[in-house]
Amino acid sequence: MPKLLTPDLYVESVYDIDLAALKKRGIDNIITDLDNTLVPWVEKDVNPKLMQWVDSLKSGGFKVCLVSNATEGRVESFRQSMSVPGISKAGKPRNGAFLEAMGILGGASYNTAVIGDQIFTDVLGGNRLGLYTILVVPLSDKEFIGTRLVRLVERFVLRKITKPQSVNN
Repeated sequence: MPKLLTPDLYVESVYDIDLAALKKRGIDNIITDLDNTLVPWVEKDVNPKLMQWVDSLKSGGFKVCLVSNATEGRVESFRQSMSVPGISKAGKPRNGAFLEAMGILGGASYNTAVIGDQIFTDVLGGNRLGLYTILVVPLSDKEFIGTRLVRLVERFVLRKITKPQSVNN
């Protein structure tokens, strides 16, 4: 499988990411997708479990930035609720929003991870810049129509990648 489409880590959800292991790798900046990574595509609010996870990132010394292809209104709502910066209409996998997020965080490729649920946006975009990429299983089947079409191709790629790791493995 081409390296650009292969995540460095594949887990069930953001809650299965070993934050101490990221710190050990020298990572202290997190660029994360929003829809179907942190919340289902149709959800409009931050749930308590997600807020607790974001707070644990912050208290663990991580800086966080949302990078989403979603609309400004949607990203703004979550940005405010989680008290983190964010970029909407990101145009992933293009480099611009990832570079902008690293600038906001004061990060570089060696100390920044990208978390997302899509190979062709989050993983490809992060890998093109040499970031540590983490793929999560999408939270919901409900998605934008364009995303559903890309998922058909993504299934082929996923067959070549090992199953998601979990905290129980």
